[in-house]
Amino acid sequence: MNFRHILKGAVIAGAVSCLGAGAALAQAGCEANEFGAKTGEIYLKAESELLQNKNPSAALTEINKLKSQELNCYEQGAVLKLGAAIKIQTGDYTGAVRDLESALNQGYIPASETKNTYYNIFQIYLNQNDLNKAIEYSRKWMNAGGTPDRDGMWQLAVINQKLENNQEALKWAERVFQKDGSNADRQVYDFLIYLYDATGQRAKKAQLLEQLLAKNPNERKLWDAIAGDYFAGDQERKAFEVQKAMYLGGILTKEDELMRIVNFYNRFNAPYQAARVLEKEMNAGRISKTYEHMELLANLYQVAREFDKAIPVIEEAARMNNSGAMYERLGRSYAELQEWGKAEDALTKALNAGGIKDRGLAWVLIGQSRYERDDRSGAREAFNNANNRAGRGWLDFMRSEEQTEVALVRFEAQSLVQDLENEQKRCKQLAVLGEENAPEACATVEERLADAQAKFEALGST
Repeated sequence: MNFRHILKGAVIAGAVSCLGAGAALAQAGCEANEFGAKTGEIYLKAESELLQNKNPSAALTEINKLKSQELNCYEQGAVLKLGAAIKIQTGDYTGAVRDLESALNQGYIPASETKNTYYNIFQIYLNQNDLNKAIEYSRKWMNAGGTPDRDGMWQLAVINQKLENNQEALKWAERVFQKDGSNADRQVYDFLIYLYDATGQRAKKAQLLEQLLAKNPNERKLWDAIAGDYFAGDQERKAFEVQKAMYLGGILTKEDELMRIVNFYNRFNAPYQAARVLEKEMNAGRISKTYEHMELLANLYQVAREFDKAIPVIEEAARMNNSGAMYERLGRSYAELQEWGKAEDALTKALNAGGIKDRGLAWVLIGQSRYERDDRSGAREAFNNANNRAGRGWLDFMRSEEQTEVALVRFEAQSLVQDLENEQKRCKQLAVLGEENAPEACATVEERLADAQAKFEALGST
């Protein structure tokens, strides 16, 4: 802002216009209303040097001559105001303010000029960067009837913000925004957003950010600001929705930004969506295909129980560094899908590669895969190799299963013997009535009973 232009254009014009030769000034407590002949001549020469000759130094010399004279109150007021105008021209703003304040305090400024004088002092202090004094005189100016225009409101908003009077700054900034309407420029938006943030008015800040976003949908920092506010307000779900919109809109492109989306999906119990984003971005080359990222992808698919999608990921990760832990995971995934042969193959590779935390568990899973394929001997071997509680539990189960099967066979054999013995008795009863009355089966009952008894005895006792 060109304060020098303002001060020369406003202060000088204001001061001199009310102090022209022969002007009648109403000054409180001052009965004099004109210059003496000698003082008037010097004053006119000073005024002429300032306004006509554009020679403020010569004008100041003449004014200093007047100050050495004995002046009446009218003359004192005129000298102070013209002196202030001259000092503005020479850049002596401190001296100008001193003269104007003295004229005000002594009642040398007429009521009609008080408002403008306050405004001029306000601008001088602002030029001197004395913001506290500038605000003081801005209030005096407005109390005297001064009304700031749009630029004046903006000036007051900026000054108050610099003085950390953010609520007062906000009042004026909102008026500027209202006055500008749809033509408000970005500077006004940004300033208001800052003030809403500083005064804790997050709802108004969010509303303003959304207005800006509607105008500039691809501006990254607006999205970040909205998401940041949600984070600060512990509204992580809303922050995630903003981040998701940024991702879908193609705004997020860096690896750390894309991994944030993956982690957000996982955090909000959407592991499948997290896996899909991670896999897509790795395939596109925006997320590096490291072992760690492949492991995470496998984890996400497994948590989502998408074992068929997890398997090729686990296989690739396992091959990356011959990872026993990853081969073990592969084996477990095949077991979930009941692909027992592949499960055993992967778990065997896991044991050979090393690095798995629980070798016993791997042997148990190998034993289960063999059991499910009716390799009972191989299953017992694996369960013995496990040498843990789970392995022993499986061995006990298999023994119990085998004992139950033997008992069932013996029970069936014993039942067959009893049934044939009963059939033999019926045949003997019918023989008393004559052989022609016996069924044909009676002819072979003795042979069948002897065969069943032999088989039962061969099973031994339980």
